[in-house]
Amino acid sequence: MLKFRRRMQDANHGPKTYVAPGTKIVGIIQGKGSYVFCGTVEGDCDISGPLTLAEGGRWKGTIKATDIVIAGTVEGDVIGEQRVEIAGTARVTGSLAGNAIAVAEGAVIEGDIKVKSGTAPVTFQEKRGTDAQAQVPTKIHAHS
Repeated sequence: MLKFRRRMQDANHGPKTYVAPGTKIVGIIQGKGSYVFCGTVEGDCDISGPLTLAEGGRWKGTIKATDIVIAGTVEGDVIGEQRVEIAGTARVTGSLAGNAIAVAEGAVIEGDIKVKSGTAPVTFQEKRGTDAQAQVPTKIHAHS
């Protein structure tokens, strides 16, 4: 079974570009570096670096980045060049793709999961949240 040595949220360091809650971006986003989205995005992105959609964040469109952490709501595909981590607060309506995918208990995925490395998706229990998160079962429809 594939396990991440450290959670990706813990491992991401260096300068970050933050999009604050209450901010709405419409259009195509391209860039390099580490991005954290707390607001709403309508459009596609192609980021060379890690991308986090924080809890409460909303994205409508395709997310493509090197490493991706989703804790908010996505209506569209999530494509990680390396790793994809889906937190227990996440809701994704669309497919997930990456070399390694981890899905926390409580996350809802309505779409295909494609692990490019050929290994199965990993599930984990979120240990940094409310007790209610751990009580909600994970709903995954996986196709490798």
